[in-house]
Amino acid sequence: MNTSFSRTLSLLRQERGISQRAAAGDLEISQALLSHYENGIREPGLAFVLKACDYYGVSSDYLLGRTLSRDGTTIAAEELYDYSTEKDNVLHGSILATLNKKLLVNSTCVIFDLLSSTGNREAILEASAFLETAIYKLFRDIYRAGGNRPEGYFSIVSDTVSSSAADGDMLMSEARFIQLLARSARGESGVGEIPPVSNDALARSHPVMFQSLLQVLHSTDERVAKAIDK
Repeated sequence: MNTSFSRTLSLLRQERGISQRAAAGDLEISQALLSHYENGIREPGLAFVLKACDYYGVSSDYLLGRTLSRDGTTIAAEELYDYSTEKDNVLHGSILATLNKKLLVNSTCVIFDLLSSTGNREAILEASAFLETAIYKLFRDIYRAGGNRPEGYFSIVSDTVSSSAADGDMLMSEARFIQLLARSARGESGVGEIPPVSNDALARSHPVMFQSLLQVLHSTDERVAKAIDK
């Protein structure tokens, strides 16, 4: 059973606003056993999975983390909202936020376009995991800065340990990403080579978005260089 199951099981209960004891009673198991399921310590049988799906009104695919849709339908890539296709979008109240948002969206498009051309599916997933954790960390900081809100979005308590674990998750994703890119660089069977990433090549393939990537690279390089000098 993957970690998505235990996390989703816990979030569904918190979303309903009921205690673990009450949910366990409704599901006809002990609170201790439900706690083990929600924390990934033990794996449930099929009977419990089906009962939990009926109880929370979701599909088994959703509970098992196989789809983002609660009714079990698969969300195709073309159905996802793509901010990069919109023109003249403004984040109301902050030009600086709008500028940086567009810089990051455009730069991310270049990264995934390059990865897509290699056909290296695992590398794409690791890049996604790295960026997802960064977003997770930032949103969690914003969420908790607003006061003592219920932790309904999260299955782990926000503390130094969980923050370090998230940092470790990013490092592991990057390490695996580098290893997977090496397969493309070696031209291994089933994986395409990394396309040219020179200034001229990227300017031709991404004439607009490449300017954003250059800005992100430049500003980050300067920031890291200053940190090293200190």
